[in-house]
Amino acid sequence: MSKIFRIGTRDSELAVWQATQVQNLLQKKGVQSELIFIKSEGDKDLITPLYALGVQGIFTKTLDAALLNNRIDIAVHSMKDVPVQLAEGIRQAAVLKRGNSKDIFVPNPNPDILKSKSHGTKFSHSVEYKIGGKKTGNEKTESWRFPLKEHSDKTEEFEDVIIATSSVRRSAQWLNYFQNINFRIENLRGNVNTRLRKLKESSWYGAIFAAAGLERINLRPANAIDLDWMLPAPTQGAIMIVCRTDDEETFNACYTFNDEATATCTKIEKDFLKELMGGCSTPIAALAEIKNDKIIFKGNILSLDGKEKAEVNKTISINEANNFGKIAAQDLLNNGGKDIAEFIRNAKV
Repeated sequence: MSKIFRIGTRDSELAVWQATQVQNLLQKKGVQSELIFIKSEGDKDLITPLYALGVQGIFTKTLDAALLNNRIDIAVHSMKDVPVQLAEGIRQAAVLKRGNSKDIFVPNPNPDILKSKSHGTKFSHSVEYKIGGKKTGNEKTESWRFPLKEHSDKTEEFEDVIIATSSVRRSAQWLNYFQNINFRIENLRGNVNTRLRKLKESSWYGAIFAAAGLERINLRPANAIDLDWMLPAPTQGAIMIVCRTDDEETFNACYTFNDEATATCTKIEKDFLKELMGGCSTPIAALAEIKNDKIIFKGNILSLDGKEKAEVNKTISINEANNFGKIAAQDLLNNGGKDIAEFIRNAKV
């Protein structure tokens, strides 16, 4: 095969890492490719909160335009950035095996900030150091005082304790989990390198990141905490490859490394999001996992302030997966989700 596939990618370290994985997969099959770097609109404006931009696909539309204009043959996206409806003329070619889907809390690296802003119960956790995603076997326990929601029955005023995130989903779930604490949520934009730098230069208590983004480029701090109670964004941790609808050669080359389990689970999550008509401005979360030939699904929607929450938890057989995202969304809407969704939509008008 003489064709050199042009792989479109954003120029951040994480985006280049993702595109390079696709390049390596193609190379293993004897297919030549090159990376084409394209800056997205979401990368240019690092001030405006994502929910205020009001644009679906803010990180993907520039690459998709390049694809449709035949400047590139393949676009590689973090799947959670991809709108529920692909642009006309573009189709999904493959979904890579999913990475870590969790969110993590990264404390401010300045110990004086943690000490000056600490309240409540002493919080301990164990951390295992990793190099290149592999555990080294070195483990230690770190402790600092942290405002856990169960430490008090009364509302605590901690206005100086700032948690940074650009995600309304993370913000809403954080406020819901720590209902007795009045945190301040600060907008944090930029690629993962930029956000880590902003955290280091700030007086924030900490920030919330997707674990996969930091782990893939070996930037996860040793004292980062897995937020096991926080449900991720639909398709978080998955990488999606798209091509032009009429480009059979590119589609066939990429589809060979499609991970069926990840594709099944992420389709359920995207269908769930689509049925709820959600986007980056709506606190919607979902996670589907396959275990012992069963699909375990969890989904929720929260009010922006985190005070209201509706959720759905279901286990089905794999052969029921086809329309399950839509069914789960309807169950959620019928059990409190509709009122929350309508309130959020009306608030935007």
